Amino acid sequence: AWGLQGRRGGPCLLWALSLLILSRLDWHNLIPPWLRHRQLGLQAKGQNFMLESSTFWIFGGSVHYFRVPRQYWRDRLLKLKACGLNTLTTYVPWNLHEPERGKFDFSGNLDLEAFIWMAAELGLWVILRPGPYICSEIDLGGLPSWLLQDPNMKLRTTYKGFTEAVDLYFDHLIARVVPLQYKLGGPIIAVQVENEYGSYNKDPAYMPYVKKALEDRGIVELLLTSDNKDGLSKGVIHGVLATINLQSQQELHLLTTFLLNAQGIQPKMVMEYWTGWFDSWGGPHNILDSSEVLKTVSAIIDAGSSINLYMFHGGTNFGFINGAMHFNEYKSDVTSYDYDAVLTEAGDYTAKYFKLREFFGSFSGASLPPPPDLLPKTAYEPLMPAFYLSLWDALKYMGEPVKSENPLNMENLPINDGNGQSFGYTLYETTIASSGVLSGLVRDRGQVFVNTVSIGYLDYNNKKIDIPLVQGYTVLRILVENRGRVNYGENINDQRKGLIGDLYLDGSPLKKFRIYSLDMKKSFFQRFTINKWNTLPEVPTFPAFFLGGLSVGPSPSDTFLKLEGWEKGVVFVNGLNLGRYWNIGPQETLYLPGAWLDPGINQVIVFEEKMAGPVIQSTETPHLGRNQYIN
Repeated sequence: AWGLQGRRGGPCLLWALSLLILSRLDWHNLIPPWLRHRQLGLQAKGQNFMLESSTFWIFGGSVHYFRVPRQYWRDRLLKLKACGLNTLTTYVPWNLHEPERGKFDFSGNLDLEAFIWMAAELGLWVILRPGPYICSEIDLGGLPSWLLQDPNMKLRTTYKGFTEAVDLYFDHLIARVVPLQYKLGGPIIAVQVENEYGSYNKDPAYMPYVKKALEDRGIVELLLTSDNKDGLSKGVIHGVLATINLQSQQELHLLTTFLLNAQGIQPKMVMEYWTGWFDSWGGPHNILDSSEVLKTVSAIIDAGSSINLYMFHGGTNFGFINGAMHFNEYKSDVTSYDYDAVLTEAGDYTAKYFKLREFFGSFSGASLPPPPDLLPKTAYEPLMPAFYLSLWDALKYMGEPVKSENPLNMENLPINDGNGQSFGYTLYETTIASSGVLSGLVRDRGQVFVNTVSIGYLDYNNKKIDIPLVQGYTVLRILVENRGRVNYGENINDQRKGLIGDLYLDGSPLKKFRIYSLDMKKSFFQRFTINKWNTLPEVPTFPAFFLGGLSVGPSPSDTFLKLEGWEKGVVFVNGLNLGRYWNIGPQETLYLPGAWLDPGINQVIVFEEKMAGPVIQSTETPHLGRNQYIN
């Protein structure tokens, strides 16, 4: 059954047939001898976890395979084990694994099975958090944007349009996960049912649906929920062990009071102890003191609770995958997911690491393995871009635009086999014949041009802009950026991007749009062959693409790119999207893994919206902005 993962419905059907056949046979005699001691798995027995017949403490750490270059997975997991932890936890991002409806990707950096088997090889257990919603500070909480093509979509409910999509995804995902379970010889000892649903709580039938969806597809290990203090009272589901998420010692009473009242005497577990916090553009770099972390971790263990460190290693929001928050105002997350975690964004040790290693080492019956050596860092020679292509010159290489009487939001563009556009920028063009006040809903940030002259921005705060006097027919352009869909909160259904509804000039809706999708995938840049680039002029026209070569020696090392003098844009190295930069901070450098570099000359492309600096520098040390201690 597990060998037929590519056939829709095949694994589930064969799994069911296998169970039917095996139910009529002597099951125990069919189990290989090496698996016969794995019949019970992780259990909740009274106040303790038991793994088979032994008391078991979960000392976990979160590492997300999709935020770490695959070449560095082993390094990060070895460091986790050397810190005295015994369990790896990871989310599974649906939006990355099914970027278009029915088209699945579990290859390269998304090879979930390889990541889990690597953990097993290194002697780590695994708690899997498959969603379908994961939060994780990732775009739309990991839900694919094509779900939003349905104007009536109700995410995270039993709405038919949502559950049908989840069922198809789970058919493919869970078929891969089933053989990785503990009782079948794999390292997965527990599986989480959705994520922090108590703080959303839109449909009482939804969590039972997700639980059944997992069990019906062959999940046989211990099931867990996880909720923060805002959702604990509403996130409990019958037959599933409740766990909590927290950061401060003041919340520890939730371990002893709420969990006891909610589910009686059960093992206690902090599924997410937040070792730091994420950062938003325009804000500070959040940090949490290492002594404070050690005190809280010690207090959690003293309270008789297992623990998972979120994050042990955060990694990077490569590409456009970062999420956002929108309560009083919209705030998008930066590219770095350093999180002030136990390991840095580049996998280096912190004071937290050594304090926690000593702490967890005191529970070990044997000495811990030595921490692996750090990966080398270097500063390369500054890169001066040699070639350039303005966005306006690039348009002729992008094929015919979408033509529409009215604006279309990103998700509903008739592209990508009907799946719309998920990430990046979208350019809208129309013709106007007069000046006036331009208004409309722009999500999230739209740079407005009259012909090729930038006149300002429309966004959440600037909802109107004056169009200056024009003569004759003039091209109005709006370059709209999806800065990241909200990943947490009640408004995740309202996350369509681009132009939302009509665009008005003095109250009259504009018509006849030409729309270009600038998703900036690898295939996007393949249109720009070397003969299409121009030499760099003294005064470039913006927005523009800049092309240069980074010279690297025979042994490429990690580095951090610093775009001093540049304003806002995206960097691509050898076709890989390093993420966004923005001079409002806090983040001042972009992590460039040495594993993504080749000896010799490496292609670097920068898309800059507004202002280019003279060079692109690199440094051995990251600069993540002004520190602010988390309150």
